[in-house]
Amino acid sequence: MIATSQPRAIIVGSGIAGLSAALHLGNCTVVTKSFLGAGSTRLAQGGLAVALGPDDSVEQHVADTLAVSGGMGDRRIARQVAAGAIDGVEWLTDLGAAFDRRRGQLQLGREAGHSLHRIVHANGDATGAEVMRALTTAVRERPDIEVLENTFALDAIIDGHRVVGLSVVDAEGAATALLAPAVVLATGGIGGVYSATTNPADATGDGLAIAWRAGAAGRDCEFVQFHPTALATGSDPLPLLTEALRGAGGLLLNDDGRRFMASVHDDAELAPRDVVARAIWKQMQTSPVFLDARLVPDVERRFPTAAASARDLGLNIAEDRLPVTPAQHYFMGGVVVDQQGRSTVEGLYAVGEVSATGLHGANRLASNSLIEGLVFGEVVARSIADTSAPVSRAAPSVAGVSGRPTDPMPSEVEFLRQAMWSDGGIVRTADGLNGVATLIESWRPVLSEHPVARNLAITARLIVGAAARRRESRGGHFRADYPTTDRNQNRSVVDRRSMAESWSFA
Repeated sequence: MIATSQPRAIIVGSGIAGLSAALHLGNCTVVTKSFLGAGSTRLAQGGLAVALGPDDSVEQHVADTLAVSGGMGDRRIARQVAAGAIDGVEWLTDLGAAFDRRRGQLQLGREAGHSLHRIVHANGDATGAEVMRALTTAVRERPDIEVLENTFALDAIIDGHRVVGLSVVDAEGAATALLAPAVVLATGGIGGVYSATTNPADATGDGLAIAWRAGAAGRDCEFVQFHPTALATGSDPLPLLTEALRGAGGLLLNDDGRRFMASVHDDAELAPRDVVARAIWKQMQTSPVFLDARLVPDVERRFPTAAASARDLGLNIAEDRLPVTPAQHYFMGGVVVDQQGRSTVEGLYAVGEVSATGLHGANRLASNSLIEGLVFGEVVARSIADTSAPVSRAAPSVAGVSGRPTDPMPSEVEFLRQAMWSDGGIVRTADGLNGVATLIESWRPVLSEHPVARNLAITARLIVGAAARRRESRGGHFRADYPTTDRNQNRSVVDRRSMAESWSFA
């Protein structure tokens, strides 16, 4: 018998987007594949972009967001997020988040693409950790929020034409059906698709793949952002060297000690991320690239996370040049949602990096991701609270793949990650993209039996498919065979499952 007492929603993911939604909604269940607060948010060294300076305004923040977006940002969404960020930071402060201040006022930094100082930080380059400390503390204090840790989301449960729950697998491998009138995907990014990424290991495109199998549309999957300056350690993931280091005066040098960004873009080291990443990639074909932060005042105190990462490599951030490489960092595409965070499938919502709201367009403005998750978390909560949805009486179903999330990954996954880095990454061509698609199809029988590998494969196929169809270069998408921007391709590439049933991994 199905219990009539169900939570308002099941929220998948426990980063800033998921916990913002949970705290604003209440009476909900949070499902997280590892521990509460895991994911990319806690690692964020950047901050929250908020128009709080005396010369700043919401409209100027909107203008900067659109300027970086490659002509594809949605002005309505940019204004919604920029305005909501102001109240959002105040809400986080009320929860106990301690942001950096000077003489009692929030200390505002500047990052690439921003025309003014508007970045709110905490503990220098440990903003994400402080935000998550405040959010997880607040969630633990709320008896109306259930948290299921070490629980992997398999698939949405469909009744007719709407989502009514979620099938999950716990740490022991037991499958369970959770029912609720709404499911919120807040699963974060897709870094596991690439061999070089700054994302944590649990960023494996789960939410996008779940939405795809449920029949929801995806959008802008070709737009992948590569952070220009990951510390080149060879580890997985790679430590991030925050953009704020360059904002504070850090320089990019080749092996001869010469700067090269000044000849690439008027903003030099503070050019948009896609420009800097491609410039470093080009330099790396003939020379290592270094970030020189030796002239940044008080650099060890101001950037303790970056300093610690350098020490782990045997380097001193105040005395040594740091070897860097671009690495996959953020996904501008995702599940298509409207201004209330609703997907194209009734009862299914998406928020944060897994969603495609239209805020980022072809390229994300630095420090806009945390505020998007923060603001849309509240938006989604309000939308669910205002929606009258019946208690589901659907028969629970936990049909899925035969493997368990904790099983060893198929060896094909690492080959897939390498192929995506080489041919589906910073520089793309038709031959390279088609080659990756062929590999995915040939490995489909193996990949489809492991729940994580299945999600990675679907995500990778959506990326290369959209990238192959966009025959131009724009923002985070660069085609060496189509290196210019074509105004006739200003519209989003929208993926619907009926277009590609042969590789849906259903």
